[in-house]
Amino acid sequence: MRESTYQQLGLTGAKSCTELRVRDVTRRKLTEKWSFAESGLRALDLCCELQGLPYGLNAARMVYVVLILQTTGNVVPELKVFSTIAVRGAVEELVPRLEQALACSLAITWSTAPLLLKRIETGETADALILSQAGIDALNKSGKIVPGTEVTLASSATAVSVRAGAPKPDISTPNAFVEALLKAKGIAYTDPAAGGASGVYFGQLIEWLGIAAAIKAKTKHPPAGGFSGDLLLSGDADLAIQQKPELMHVAGTEIVGLFPGELNVVTVFVGAVMAGSGHGTAVKSLIAMLRSPDAVAMFRTKGLETP
Repeated sequence: MRESTYQQLGLTGAKSCTELRVRDVTRRKLTEKWSFAESGLRALDLCCELQGLPYGLNAARMVYVVLILQTTGNVVPELKVFSTIAVRGAVEELVPRLEQALACSLAITWSTAPLLLKRIETGETADALILSQAGIDALNKSGKIVPGTEVTLASSATAVSVRAGAPKPDISTPNAFVEALLKAKGIAYTDPAAGGASGVYFGQLIEWLGIAAAIKAKTKHPPAGGFSGDLLLSGDADLAIQQKPELMHVAGTEIVGLFPGELNVVTVFVGAVMAGSGHGTAVKSLIAMLRSPDAVAMFRTKGLETP
């Protein structure tokens, strides 16, 4: 760690985690640039970095967050989160640990990124945002993101699934993929009008492939913000198309594979603090925890790739 970093934090000469924490408690120099809680978290993360330990969801950080926020009167009862459904499977699993670490509840609204953007455009607000890169970029341009708070969390590709136990068609090549689509009796995918990345892309793709009329004749759309895989279970479709983690979220279905070769497309998901939130420090901690080793492992288990 550079000497200048210690000087910025007023921690020059510290030799251990204990000494860093003791100096932090004095608050004299730390509060010149950051709030006490935020500075304390940064100091503790510096300790972990010096010791080569992971930080984010580690036990020491959890305890520290709770104690510092309670003793400084900065308890946050609830964080309002707008999140794309693409990360729902992973984040829902992490929520209990995140809420424990932050000492507050997470009120999460799940939907497609474009639908969440529309809600923000009509005046709705949140503290934390987890949206597609395109969605975050659009909000950045309109001044609705706190500058510099964007963090890439994960990415995913569009995939195909079937009901568990059903035959899996060959989609290994573009030609085989097209043949599978044409043979299917019903195909479920997100309504492009709802703005979901996979639905918009698939709608454009079938036009480009010249099979739009044939596919639209047997198309089934889930409710806005819903899962295409549910229509496999209801018998309305025998193929479902959506982001891979969204397909995996529906029990009783199985992934056939990703779109083949040049037809494959990847969507990146980013976390950020929404402008106007009064809980920026807590949101930054939340986003940092979503990049911890435990969170990264959960994202990967749920079909997402991570940086």
